[in-house]
Amino acid sequence: MNARQRILDGALDLLRAEGGGTITLDAAAKRVGLTKPGLMYHFPTKEALMVAVVDHVADRWERMLLDALPVPFGEASPRQRIRAYVEVAVTGELDRADFAICSEAFYQPTLGTVWSRRFEPWVTLPDDLPDAERGLLTAARLLADGYWMAAATGVLPVPERDHRPVMAVVDGLVAP
Repeated sequence: MNARQRILDGALDLLRAEGGGTITLDAAAKRVGLTKPGLMYHFPTKEALMVAVVDHVADRWERMLLDALPVPFGEASPRQRIRAYVEVAVTGELDRADFAICSEAFYQPTLGTVWSRRFEPWVTLPDDLPDAERGLLTAARLLADGYWMAAATGVLPVPERDHRPVMAVVDGLVAP
């Protein structure tokens, strides 16, 4: 694993720390055994590091999303994209670091722009989609957002045995 990858993984580990953690250049460098100048060779500012961390998390999500699609992304219907999004949210390996990065993006416009750019292609619905279909697909997406937030934060998580029934409800929402 290269230094850049180690730094990004180490920064996420800081967010997974018991009691929550924060990403600073010093803490990220220390986490992976680098000096601060060594880390700054790869990420000259905290903002550069944070943008890269958001992209790093989005890369992982996107790999899972693409694996969940039955066809290449360019051929996927809105239903297939939303179904993949829900499947990843409900069954993916997501944790408090994912939630922390998403939350950070909410408060920092630069990070929010990165997050939006990466996920809008998955959840944006075409304008010409009938209202009833838009409503069902949006409901499925919002179900997914709530599900992964509960799972990632550990606040009122959904029991494992409910994954399959939840996916059955989603399949009903996104069925043609």
